[in-house]
Amino acid sequence: MKYVVVIGDGMTDLPLKELDGKTPLQSAQTPNMDFIAKNGSSGLLKTVPEGMEPGSDVANLSIMGYNPKKYYTGRGPLEAASIGAELSDNDVGFRCNFITVDEGMLADFNAGHISTAEASQLIEALNKSFYRFGKFYLGTSYRHLFVLNNKDAASLNSTPPHDVVGEPIFEHLLKPEDHPFSIKLNELMQKSSDILTKHPVNKKRIDEGKKPANMIWLWGQGTKPQMPVFKDNYGLRGATITGVDLIKGIGTYLGLTNVHVPGATGYYDTDYCGKVTFALEALENHDLVFIHVEAPDEAGHAGDIQEKIMAIERIDLRILGKLLEELPSLGDFAIAILPDHPTPIDIRTHTSDPVPYAVYSPGCESDDTESYDEVAVEKSFKNSSKELMDGYQFLKFFIKYSSKKIQ
Repeated sequence: MKYVVVIGDGMTDLPLKELDGKTPLQSAQTPNMDFIAKNGSSGLLKTVPEGMEPGSDVANLSIMGYNPKKYYTGRGPLEAASIGAELSDNDVGFRCNFITVDEGMLADFNAGHISTAEASQLIEALNKSFYRFGKFYLGTSYRHLFVLNNKDAASLNSTPPHDVVGEPIFEHLLKPEDHPFSIKLNELMQKSSDILTKHPVNKKRIDEGKKPANMIWLWGQGTKPQMPVFKDNYGLRGATITGVDLIKGIGTYLGLTNVHVPGATGYYDTDYCGKVTFALEALENHDLVFIHVEAPDEAGHAGDIQEKIMAIERIDLRILGKLLEELPSLGDFAIAILPDHPTPIDIRTHTSDPVPYAVYSPGCESDDTESYDEVAVEKSFKNSSKELMDGYQFLKFFIKYSSKKIQ
């Protein structure tokens, strides 16, 4: 049996007046998602446990079969694993964004999607200037890592920058403000502006009409997690396909194979077809592949309705369409489609609302769901005897579902 889980990051939404009361998922042309829902089983999933922030880290850890309440220690250390930064037991890993600040306001949480090549020069400059504070590690585009060798810093309260776009920087710095490490790291963030603003990379970006990466933002900190290996837990050889370091980091800790796809960018321009090609190759010697697509989430954060619809349609056509065409040649298979969390256009950030899933395996039972979208799946769910499932239970459900063929 071969299993594929396709995760459309932030794909679900709320009704929009611009779409006559429909969501982007309802408005998109998704014949393959609809096929999976109509011929398979669907329901609702709570990927973010009560009391936890609705981050992609927590939600994807759930989908990959691990209870965040038990195993989650922070986003930073997960990303550390993906970029080769080995944390000691006393280290704290912070997610480090390059951001754009304009007159004291957080103008852009991704610095105009700065390129990795440009970012590498800025990371080098930061390490030369602030080597006494800790160490910066290069990630991808605007997403990087900062490591501090003192686990006491893990207790600070930090804010995701995508939650506070358009708001004053000083209101959302690390807290409590009088904590010694808050004082130290808030000073580091503010001093980074002096280094970055003068850097040739940013001078060139401004000349070209691009947003400068003129400050760093530290958040999502945590210590090294301890998690059992995926194969030991599920008896399956697994792999991940993504353009996002966070997902690769989770994969590293779980002992999954992180498959490199050259055109996987973690943005609108990601190589959807390439992800399928590499997924099918991975399935030759793996049992399960997680295919993660960041584009719908990026569109949600940007408040871009049309980009979100296009991202959903590309997932449907270029990923699900090709998988449904090619997977039968590999023998028995099962496929799932779901988001990790909603990223509604109107609020431009994540929510912890339950998400719809749909699973399909030829010969297995189907329910009365007519299409794959928030409304159709919720309607079918309410008419069924199904219970709201915790996210970390999904994978076991998916495996069990596909093992029961109708006689």
